[in-house]
Amino acid sequence: MNRAPENDLCSICHSHFTAPCQANCSHWFCGNCIMLVWRHGSTLLPCKCPLCRRPISLLVPTEDTIRNRNDSTVSEVLVNLETYNRLFGGGSTSLIQRMQDLPFLLRRLLREMMDPQRTLPLVIRARVYIAMILSAVYIVSPIDIIPEVVLLLEKQLIALICFLHVAALYRSVLYFRHAGS
Repeated sequence: MNRAPENDLCSICHSHFTAPCQANCSHWFCGNCIMLVWRHGSTLLPCKCPLCRRPISLLVPTEDTIRNRNDSTVSEVLVNLETYNRLFGGGSTSLIQRMQDLPFLLRRLLREMMDPQRTLPLVIRARVYIAMILSAVYIVSPIDIIPEVVLLLEKQLIALICFLHVAALYRSVLYFRHAGS
């Protein structure tokens, strides 16, 4: 489901990925490399992506990395990633940061919902479907809660709020999955 791009290299060590993880900005790194970047700066703040300079608030390891948990090197990397996610993954983020994370979270959510081997908790799956259905019904319906005169982009705003809600739900799933709760 979530694999580092084949024939690609870690942008930090310029080598093939070892214990790869994906940041919330969608860039891939070796788990150990991104932890070194974080420790090189202030460990009280999340590190910034070496490629796009966005703050990294969530690091998601691949399924293969998680399966190799018995390897001592991989196990150490996973413990470090869980610590990082526990420190910075659950905090509040700005609206701009949430909107920047939308493509990453929605793309992963869609892949996970389509993959029969992965299962989201039933409550989360139900909330996602309800939010999407209610938003679609409101956007298609001729009834407006907020008059068009007041807000010209009402339908787009409802869709954005729905996407932000769904992304926040999925982010909480990723956080609890990869923060060692």
